[in-house]
Amino acid sequence: MKRTEASFSGVHGTKIVYDVWTPEDLQPSAILVLSHGLGEHAGRYHHVIERLGTLGLVVYAPDHRGHGRSGGKRLELKKWSDFVEDLHEVFRIADAAYPGMRSFLLGHSMGGAIALSYALEYQSELDALMLSAPAVVLGDSTPKILIPIGKILGKIAPSLPVQELDSAAVSRDPAVVAAYNADPLVHHGKIPAGLASGLVGAMESYPARLQNLTLPVLLQHGSEDKLADVSGSRSIAESAGSTDLTLEVYDGLYHEIFNEPEQERVLDDLIAWLTPRLA
Repeated sequence: MKRTEASFSGVHGTKIVYDVWTPEDLQPSAILVLSHGLGEHAGRYHHVIERLGTLGLVVYAPDHRGHGRSGGKRLELKKWSDFVEDLHEVFRIADAAYPGMRSFLLGHSMGGAIALSYALEYQSELDALMLSAPAVVLGDSTPKILIPIGKILGKIAPSLPVQELDSAAVSRDPAVVAAYNADPLVHHGKIPAGLASGLVGAMESYPARLQNLTLPVLLQHGSEDKLADVSGSRSIAESAGSTDLTLEVYDGLYHEIFNEPEQERVLDDLIAWLTPRLA
């Protein structure tokens, strides 16, 4: 895969940096946009993108606003829809470069919640949705009392730090956790109340909207995820209106299923699911 870096001016003029990965030995088959998780960046998905490239997919991988190489105060968020509209611009750029190609969306964790919100808003522009450990229900590592407090603080003090992610819950592989902790593009501080409030608000909106989700959906989740509870993926599977929906729960896996010791099995399942939908 060949990588090129570019940027655009997102909502409120924030600079959004993204990578475009193109297959070097295959004709492009479709567009796939990758939406990374909270506090991290698209650079942590190179191995996933390489596998996607074997299907001829052109992968667009932005760093969300306030994340990685993109602009904005770290993890600062005014409105949840800012994430969604930034993603819409990525698709617009991709569609202009590859007109008429099918469009796929893959999101992990908070990026899965952003992807789900995007699909519910722009479903007619997508051909399929893939969610890895989507943040639809908070995991056990987040005290439940923080939810109502975070919603209030998100309105009156959006920059106030409220909760820090437990990096040990990312993966059972110590090398992955060490690399995560040492990565300068990963945010290692607490999550501001504004972002926490936006995420919780998105979560609370899904139950009433999921019946409207009718495009093909793949859900992949680790059973021991302490950051985004697996019940969130199960609720999507139970409530979505799609007749083409697959739920894969991996026994014993933690949050980052693409970075667990069993990652090849997870990636194999992703590729196997995508293959017939690209035919």
